[in-house]
Amino acid sequence: MDAAAVMAVDEESGGKVQARAYEASVKFIEELTRKCHEVQTMVLAEILSQNAETEYLKRHEMSHGHVDQETFKTNVPVVTYEDIKSDILRLYNGDFSPILCAQPIVELLFSSGTSSAQRKMIPITDDDLQRRHKLLTSVSPFIKKSPDKGKMLGLLLTRDETITPGGLIARPGLNTLFKNPQFYNDNPYPYNTNTSPIEAIHCPDHFQSIYTQLLCGFYQRHDVTRVKVIFGSNLIWAIRFLKANYSNLCHDISSGNLNPKITNLSLRTRMTETFMQHPQPKLAKFIESACLGKNWEGILQKIWPNAKYIEAILTGSMTQYIPILNYYSGGLSLVTLNYASSECDFGYNLDPMCGPYDISYTIMPNMAYYEFIPLSPEDDVSGSQPKPVDMANVVVGQEYELVITTYTGLYRYRMGDVIRLTGFYNSTPQFKFIRRRDVVLSIDVEKTTESDLHKAIQTASIVLQQFNTTILDYTSNSCTKTNPGHYVIYIELITKTLANGIGLGVNILEECCLAMEESLGFYYRSCRKSYCIGPLEIRVLSNGTFEKMMDFAISNGATFNQFKMPRCVKSLSMLELLDSRVISSHFSPSMPHTLP
Repeated sequence: MDAAAVMAVDEESGGKVQARAYEASVKFIEELTRKCHEVQTMVLAEILSQNAETEYLKRHEMSHGHVDQETFKTNVPVVTYEDIKSDILRLYNGDFSPILCAQPIVELLFSSGTSSAQRKMIPITDDDLQRRHKLLTSVSPFIKKSPDKGKMLGLLLTRDETITPGGLIARPGLNTLFKNPQFYNDNPYPYNTNTSPIEAIHCPDHFQSIYTQLLCGFYQRHDVTRVKVIFGSNLIWAIRFLKANYSNLCHDISSGNLNPKITNLSLRTRMTETFMQHPQPKLAKFIESACLGKNWEGILQKIWPNAKYIEAILTGSMTQYIPILNYYSGGLSLVTLNYASSECDFGYNLDPMCGPYDISYTIMPNMAYYEFIPLSPEDDVSGSQPKPVDMANVVVGQEYELVITTYTGLYRYRMGDVIRLTGFYNSTPQFKFIRRRDVVLSIDVEKTTESDLHKAIQTASIVLQQFNTTILDYTSNSCTKTNPGHYVIYIELITKTLANGIGLGVNILEECCLAMEESLGFYYRSCRKSYCIGPLEIRVLSNGTFEKMMDFAISNGATFNQFKMPRCVKSLSMLELLDSRVISSHFSPSMPHTLP
């Protein structure tokens, strides 16, 4: 049998495997989502039964067979991470008695710390790792009904891991995924292999990792059918990395010699033996020609002409990056598949090719027991906390804060994530991720949420559009050094004709300040009217500032994959970095017109 015939047989065989996997996945999703309430009752009963003898449940009088939902809700309080931090620190320091969970804790997963201003440690068991992997492999064929017969340019990074005083591995959750052999050996998409070798993904030095992953992507540019990062902001960072390093990358391709900055021995060996056996001056010339000049519109499609879509998380604060990703990608589809955290894998987008602004996730009812705290705009001001409701009592259109109870020892744990119910898949709720509840600006009685701030940024963006200017990224701070205090919005601009936005009239940026104030809520405008809050200030930053912020965060323990730009900066060190790169400052010229 000749090579073409062998390939045809392999492709036919792969197609049959994929068809069977899709049928099994459809059956799994349909059964799970139709029996949502039954599954939830079973999950809570299992969690409480398995962990009945734990110290935490005994502390709340739950060790005598009380597994019904009402007793659970009466006895066990709704908590935050801070409430259970002392229990987790005992695990960290080597107390392996059944404190939170009866099963052995095998790892502590670090959260990013960029959303909630603190880096959390989440206990994990081997059973839960298997549960997450099984869910991924069960759902994946459903959400990828027609896998591309090509390769994935996955810009995925890991970070150094630590061993706790008690001997546990402590690492970011994505490290656990990327270092699991099943991630490579039990892939439900036989055609979607990664262009990056394992050595590049596992390299802890971010420069060496991203440099070699881009290099591998260039060598396999015609094979790439999708681009994958964790967050949309990661791809923006990678593009800026490419701008700064394309000349060196092209030199490597042209000469066949790897940059001496790549010092990781296993990575260097893999690159030279697999990818860089011969100089390729034509490829180098093409890449250099594509990257020369200031106009990078459609750069991803120019370099990877067969790419069909970008896979990244683009909900919540990540929607900020959709316009700039559309610019760089040349209009490639933007796809978000799942909603997950260190604490739990929550849900999947069962319509992945929908527009990025239309993404809704379907909750996976077998992963945890879920409750929902109903929210209203007044709650953020009053600090009141309505009682949580279960899945059977959620209402379409209502916003909720998500509360979870997991197999690994989180009980009625407030995630701090605000979601909006958009509908149901069979009997299972679907939702949009809206914001983090605890990321707010406040000077007086008002509390401005992340979604309020994002709305204000969008309003300013409309003003800037007429000047071919886009807000690349932003963050904020409640400045109390002045009297009265005021909001400071830090922005980095990208302009087709002007550097750093320099040349925009001062009145234009003042107009942006006023437009932002007019978009903010009732309490903010009331405080402005009574002079309890000073005029809003925009501080324009020099190019590359947000890249330096990410580098700073990574140097202090964050990871490239998990990093999300904090929308409200409280770290003095980060504020010093921001203020050191301010190139102009502008204030709202008057009171908001839309006064209460």
